[in-house]
Amino acid sequence: MGLSDDPELQPFLFGLFLSMYLVTVLGNLLIILAVSSDPHLHTPMYFFLSNLSLADIGFISTTVPKMIVNIQSHSRVISYAGCLTQMSIFILFGGMDCMLLSAMAYDRFVAICHPLHYQVIMNPCTCGKLISVSFFVSLLNSQVQNLIVLQLTCFKDVKISNFFCDPSQLLNFTCSDMLKNNIVMYFVGAIFGFIPFSGIFFSYCKILSSILRVHSSGGKYKAFSTCGSHLAVVCLFYGTGLGVCLSSAISQSPRKDAVASVVYTVVTPMLNPFIYSLRNQDIKRAMWRFLRKII
Repeated sequence: MGLSDDPELQPFLFGLFLSMYLVTVLGNLLIILAVSSDPHLHTPMYFFLSNLSLADIGFISTTVPKMIVNIQSHSRVISYAGCLTQMSIFILFGGMDCMLLSAMAYDRFVAICHPLHYQVIMNPCTCGKLISVSFFVSLLNSQVQNLIVLQLTCFKDVKISNFFCDPSQLLNFTCSDMLKNNIVMYFVGAIFGFIPFSGIFFSYCKILSSILRVHSSGGKYKAFSTCGSHLAVVCLFYGTGLGVCLSSAISQSPRKDAVASVVYTVVTPMLNPFIYSLRNQDIKRAMWRFLRKII
C-alpha cells in the first residue's frame, strides 16, 4: 500500500528515499573501503564493523529500491515469489545486524575486561567463526519464518499495509488459528531476538563493572570511549525496533505503522556510518586517507 496515496507527494517521496538510499550505501561502502585499505584498522573491532556495514547495505537494499521503482512506475504490485524472497532476505540481514552487534559487544567485553588476553581470544579464527555463526543463525531464522508464513497464510490478491513485505503483516492473512500463529512467532522472536540482546546486556554489565573499578577519570573515559559508538548504534537499533513494535500495538492506523517502519528499516542503517565516523577518530583518519588516494 506504500506510504501515501497522494499523487503530489510521490515525487517528494521518490527524491527523499532515493537520496537516503544513496547516502546509506555510499556511507557504509566508504567505511568498508576505509577499513580494508588501512592496515592499522585490521583489528577484530573494525572487521566486525565492516561486516555490519555490509549487512546494513543488504538490509536497506531489500526494501527501498523496490519502493523507489514502485513510485516511479505507479505500481505497487509484487509477485508471490518476490514477496517471500523479499521477506526472507529482509529477515536475514536484520538478523545479521542483531548477531553482529552481539559479536561487537563481546569484542568490547574482551578488550576491556581481559585486555592481556585480547589478542589470544579474539584471533582471526574466532572472528571468522563469529561471522559464520551470525550468518547461519540469521539464515536459519529467515527460513523458519519463511516456512511459518508458507504454512499459515493465504495469498489471494492481498493488500499489505506497509511499503514492503513485512513478516508481521503477512501473518495477518492467516488461514489457521491466530493463537497458534502468535505462539510460534513469539517463540521464534524470543530465540532469535532475546538471546543476542541478552549477550549485549551481559557484556555491558561486565564492561560497566570493570570501568567502575578504574580509579582515574582519564582511564574511565578512555575505556568507555572505545565502546561509545557501538552502544549508540545498539540503542538506535533496538530502540527503533521497540518503537515499531509499540506503534503497531497501540496505533490503529496502518499508514502510521508504515511510517514507523521507515525509521527502523531506512533511517537506522543510514545513521550508523555517521555515528561511527563522527565519534571515531581512527575511522575519520582512514576515510580521509582513502579519499585522498582516490582523488
